[in-house]
Amino acid sequence: MDLRQLEYFISVAELGSFTQASAVLGVGQPALSRQIRRLEVTLRQNLFLRNGRGVSLTEAGKRLLAHGRTIQMQVINARHDVEDARGTPLGRVIIGFPYAVGRTSSVALVKEFRRRFPRAHLCITEGLTIHLQEWLLSGRLDIALLHDPVHSPHLDLFPIREDDLLLLSHKRPSDPAQGEDISLMQVAERPLIMPCRPHPLRMMVETRLAGLRLKPHIALEIDAVATIVNLVAQDEGYAVVTRHAVAISAAQENLRVQRIVAPEMTSILAIATSSERPTTTLVKQTTGLLVEQLSLPKREHRTVPVLEIEPVAHPFARSANL
Repeated sequence: MDLRQLEYFISVAELGSFTQASAVLGVGQPALSRQIRRLEVTLRQNLFLRNGRGVSLTEAGKRLLAHGRTIQMQVINARHDVEDARGTPLGRVIIGFPYAVGRTSSVALVKEFRRRFPRAHLCITEGLTIHLQEWLLSGRLDIALLHDPVHSPHLDLFPIREDDLLLLSHKRPSDPAQGEDISLMQVAERPLIMPCRPHPLRMMVETRLAGLRLKPHIALEIDAVATIVNLVAQDEGYAVVTRHAVAISAAQENLRVQRIVAPEMTSILAIATSSERPTTTLVKQTTGLLVEQLSLPKREHRTVPVLEIEPVAHPFARSANL
């Protein structure tokens, strides 16, 4: 196995077609096919299932793809880390944002990143926390912002902020925009629009209600923050969200916000990196930039562990809010 074969294999796997991979790589299709076949002979495994529409991965191919992405990223990062030893960080960093956080924070981050690291490249993607964590572990991301992540030996987690959880409802003419606080017991009575399991927010709400011997009333399951907020604005139900979800909505005049109390509920936003891959200078400095951009002053009665560039062993062990 060599790096060229690995590059060819990853391209075919991601594009699902030898024809498309050949065009993207600028390599003749017969030569590409020969290299993939040599790789299969070396591994004594078929990596692709051929069909009339293209190719799909075998189980062996899926496993190699996960390793291949990591290997490819490590080679690129190693080269850039050596090159930037004498000056400004080089290379490319890929960051994954939860949808709502990305919509409120990405523009400011991009501007400051370009100012500080003019020779580096930034790629931003958005997704649900559960998907971002999968992409980080598979090597598709260098850094991920995660809501309420569960401790894992495969991740280095850096909590950076703690936000109140809010009950969002349709605003009627007689309602103030900022409603009175509402108890968790009252939340259980509302028809909720929530993400599907095992979304961290869904699991948190269910767990906390179980402690009160209650179950949430789930009216709709939607894995899209913007859609959830729009449905609430149209009086199709209620939602449990952070302030980010409200901030990105174009229908704020139709939304009523209430802070959930008794017990108080909060959501922790954490920076995550893989503990199984070397961290480049660019990733370290981008992590520091994210801390500057996203951290907020905490109220005196609420503390979040101070982020250090070195990983924290059990960053969430201290929180009764999870």
